[in-house]
Amino acid sequence: MPAQISPSILTADFARLADEVAKVARVADWLHVDVMDNHFVPNLTLGLPVVESLLKATTLPVDCHLMIEDPDRWAPAYAEAGAGSVTIHAEAAKAPVRTLRRIREAGARAGFALNPGTAVQDYEGLLGEIDMLLVMTVEPGFGGQSFLDIMLPKIRKARELIRKHGGEIWLQVDGGVSAATIERCAEAGADVFVAGNAVYGADDPAEAVRSLRAQADRLL
Repeated sequence: MPAQISPSILTADFARLADEVAKVARVADWLHVDVMDNHFVPNLTLGLPVVESLLKATTLPVDCHLMIEDPDRWAPAYAEAGAGSVTIHAEAAKAPVRTLRRIREAGARAGFALNPGTAVQDYEGLLGEIDMLLVMTVEPGFGGQSFLDIMLPKIRKARELIRKHGGEIWLQVDGGVSAATIERCAEAGADVFVAGNAVYGADDPAEAVRSLRAQADRLL
């Protein structure tokens, strides 16, 4: 499928979120929202009330990435609020099948994220329960980190397992995605790209989204 670009507001100006979202509203495919609780990851960002406000301020579908300690409890509420996609972490979910099904039942795409140290093959049996597999290409918690090239074989393995399983499962990468790394990710098999600094650190965020998509599409 064509590349999808999901700008992350983690590196946007939190005091002007609606304006920051508007900068990419006409060109992005998704708006990526990192929800962090300072327990699962050592950072605290925003939660459900801010997501609900963002949903009122944009027509972009919102992609909620829950880096939180108890996703089984909280994930369905993000879907019920209107998020288009809700992603939980393998390392945090205690009842992943039930939670993924509840996300879908609430009308959102169900995403499943893997930290760099988590093997993708250990979760092959869950592929039938998800709509998107997220391979973290940095350790989660902070924006602006450098892309981990050692994750490229893992992206390739994830794509191999998705092909084996069949169906329409998107493969997302998050962390250090930029003009210098997006083609390597696309070549390895990713088709959904989260970009923070590469978009919101650019003079023209909309043009940055267009450029990243063009680069990825050359490899897809």
